Amino acid sequence: MSQTIPAMPVRDAPAAADFYRDRLNFEVLHHDSGFAVLRRDEAVVHLWEASDESWRERDSLESPVRSGAESFIAGTASCRIRVEDVDELYRELRQSDVLHPVSKDGVSDTSFGAREFATLDLDGNLLTFFQWVSE
Repeated sequence: MSQTIPAMPVRDAPAAADFYRDRLNFEVLHHDSGFAVLRRDEAVVHLWEASDESWRERDSLESPVRSGAESFIAGTASCRIRVEDVDELYRELRQSDVLHPVSKDGVSDTSFGAREFATLDLDGNLLTFFQWVSE
């Protein structure tokens, strides 16, 4: 196996792509009405629009929700992105006001050998940036 690419569900793909570009400093490689491909250095993220509101109009709880792109899915994903210098990236992204509340005080050391901090995208998807301490 090789690279994995997280696919993050978002409510509005154009707005989310702008957020990743403007606040997280990703480059937009591709964007159409409901899908975007972004890259920063070697990290690639896909954004897909979860904007189906038809679940709100169902007339029975026995009718399953099943389009796979329901709006309530947006903001429920997370991913971890390995970086070269987590402290430098923290200083950069702190200025963009994207930090998760658990990371407001700085980069944390984990019990499993990483230094990391967490951010939130426009919809609330969690992106954790980390560096292995033993590297």
